[in-house]
Parts: sequence; C-alpha cells; structure tokens
Amino acid sequence: MTETKKSKYSAPDYLRFLLPSLIGIMLFMIPVKYDGEFTISVAILSGFFQSILSDYLTLLMTILISFTGFMTIIYKIFKPKFIEKSEYLKGLFNVSVFWFIARIIGMVFVLSTYFEIGPEWIWSGGTGGLLLNDLLSVLFSIFFFAAFLLPLLLDFGLLEFVGALLTPVMRPIFKLPGRSSIDCITSWLGDGTIGVLLTNKQYEDGYYTTREASVIATTFSAVSITFSLVIIAQVDLAHMFVPYYLTVTFAGIVAAILIPRIPPLSKKPDTYITGIKRDDIERIPKGYTPFTWGTCQAIEKAKNSSDIKKFVTSGFKNVLEMWIGVTPIIMAFGTMALIVAEFTPVFQWLGVPFIPILKLLKIPYAKEASQTMIIGFADMFLPSVIGAKIQSELTRFVIAGVSVTQLIYLSEVGAVILGSKIPISPKELFIIFIQRTLVTLPIITIVAHILF
Repeated sequence: MTETKKSKYSAPDYLRFLLPSLIGIMLFMIPVKYDGEFTISVAILSGFFQSILSDYLTLLMTILISFTGFMTIIYKIFKPKFIEKSEYLKGLFNVSVFWFIARIIGMVFVLSTYFEIGPEWIWSGGTGGLLLNDLLSVLFSIFFFAAFLLPLLLDFGLLEFVGALLTPVMRPIFKLPGRSSIDCITSWLGDGTIGVLLTNKQYEDGYYTTREASVIATTFSAVSITFSLVIIAQVDLAHMFVPYYLTVTFAGIVAAILIPRIPPLSKKPDTYITGIKRDDIERIPKGYTPFTWGTCQAIEKAKNSSDIKKFVTSGFKNVLEMWIGVTPIIMAFGTMALIVAEFTPVFQWLGVPFIPILKLLKIPYAKEASQTMIIGFADMFLPSVIGAKIQSELTRFVIAGVSVTQLIYLSEVGAVILGSKIPISPKELFIIFIQRTLVTLPIITIVAHILF
C-alpha cells in the first residue's frame, strides 16, 4: 500500500490480521511451562511428534538425506523433464558444485552411520551417531512444525505491524529493520534454528538485504532459555541461572551492536535476492503514525493471504525445503566438525592463543579452559562437557557463558545457516565465531569476577 490516504477497514479485515497473528504469537513467542520447563508451543508439538515417531526417526532421516543426495546426482547427470519443468523442484535439486559435494558427503555419512559401516570415527556416538540419533531426530520434527506454521508469522501482517513500530529502535542501534525483532524473540524463547528458518524465509521473499539477513542469522539467533539451563546445569552452576542468563543476554546485545559494524558482516552488500529494492517497507507516509501505518500494512498483507489452500501449500513447501536443503548439510558439516573435535588435537591447537588472553583476564586453569573457547564451533555442548571437569566455579561460569554467546555451532545453527540461501561461507562463520568470542569473553569475565 503506497497511498498516504488512510483507508477504513471492516471488522473482518482486522480479524484476518489479528487472529492468525495471535495464533502465531502463541505458538512461537509465548513461553509456557511444560514438564517443569519453560518452552514454546511449537517445541511442545515437535516433541510430541518426535515421541510418536521415535522408533522410526533415524530411518526417516537416513532415507530423506539419501534421497536428497540421489536425486541431486540424477538431476546433475540426466536433468529429468519432470524436474526441469518445475521451478520448485528445480530449486530443490539444482545446486552449485559446492553444495552438490556437501549433499553427497552428507549421504555417505548418514548411510555409514545408520548401518555402522566404514570407519568408526564417522559413525561413533560422538560424531555421526550424535548427529543422526540425537540432533537430526529433533530437527526433523522442529522443521516440520516450525516451517509449516511459519506463514502465521510471515503472511498475515505481524511483521509489517511490528516492523513499523520498532524500526525507529532497531535501525539506529542494530542497523536492522524492526521486523527482525521477531526473529530474535522466536530464537530466544524457542530454538535458534527456528530463528534462522524465519530469517531465511524473509530473505528469500525480499524483505531483508544480504547484509541484514547475514547479521540477523549470526547475531540474533539466540540460544533458547531452555538450552541455556541445560548448559549451566552441566557445569554444576544451576543455582546461578538468573545472573548467568542476565550476563549472556547483556553480552549478546553488545555483540549484536558491535559485530555487524566490522568485516565480514559490514562488507555484505545491502542488496535484495529478488533484485527489488524495498525502501518503502520502512517509510511512514505523511499523516500516519508508526502504529496506524503498521496496522494499514498488516491488514493489506493479511487481505492478500487469506487463501487456506495457499497457506497449506506454502507450509508444506517450506517443510520440504528445510528437510531437503538443510538436513544433508547438517549431517555433512556437523559430522566433519565433530570428527575433528573428537579425534584430532586441532581445537586444542586453535585454543593455544587464548591461553595468554585468559591469563590476562585472571581466569584460573587458563590452559585447560583454552580449548573450550574454540571447540564450541563444532558443537555448543562440547565446551560445557570439557569445562565441567575444571575445579574453579569462576572458570566454569565463564565457559558456560561464552559457549552460549558464541551462537554459531556447525552441528546445529551454523549448518542451518550454511544450508540456507543466506550467502555466508564456512570461513566467514568461523571469523564471526571468533569475533563473538573476543567481544563477549571480557564482559562475561568481569561479571564472573564480581560474582565469585
């Protein structure tokens, strides 16, 4: 809607915006207590779905990843007509050489892990087995519900409404549109991977530039409250959860302000994947307040999204895109990262430069803690597993805090980012990971020295 003339809307028009948006908020953003823990409704639905299919999930994931690799090979060699004629199918299987190789590696790893054939370091419980039996089984159901229900947040005006209200805050502080606040809240209350899914979809639809999508995916896909509880409990400091979470929240906000202002994120182009400039999204016409303009935009969006068939079709397409596009990448990169972490001293070597930094910050057991600063790039849980053995509570607090604020883990969020359309390379992910570590480590350390 580009006219500055205010329009009068009927009650059904408002309901088209409000009802789906409120359902989306309840599903994705309102914390509920379930089994003694706070989570979001989508995560509960995913867990229920996972428990029903628990005996078949590893087989389903093996079939899915193998099918993806096989069909990608078929397309590359034979280019079947039924794929060539469908833009959607072509988009699923026509990938670059790099992603073609990644899908093949993912297929090899998943078959090796499921049948326990080949070298044990591929399929052991700490590498491929961890990915296939634990993480991917969870993501299968999360992707199903989150991707299918995402249109409730995306297509009925909620982002337009929130964007108009919060852009005056988000733009100057984070250099991002107001609608990106929804991505952050969804990650924070639910799951970081859901936040990446939401960001990627917005990027594909032309609402975020390459720079904005890259920044949101790497700095706003916050670790959920639930998993933060798991981390702090792992290092035997569960009684410190409140100061711990306040600390990582503050450190995360500082990182979100600073990291996007330096390369590689600052060098990302402010161009849209669709090629269409969307400056009109944030411009508030004369005669409107942010609230009234946001309401108008939201209702116009909802009026164009009331087709139930389109909603269902869009949801299933989202699910298929995530299953086919992302799960093989998680299996490939996640397994490789865990192999390096479990069976080589690479992360210990990479952690050596942190020894003098940790000593300068007066952190006890600096040598033992140094590898935890880097090994989180493979998996978020590994630093707390290693750190749990260290005697100093201060050091364990710092390790737990840094591991959560690093955000980018190749066994989960990092692999989801790599599997998305957002153009961030593994090298750039590692650089951003190090930057986040260097920014948040001193902040968390200062608080730790105050607390202990």
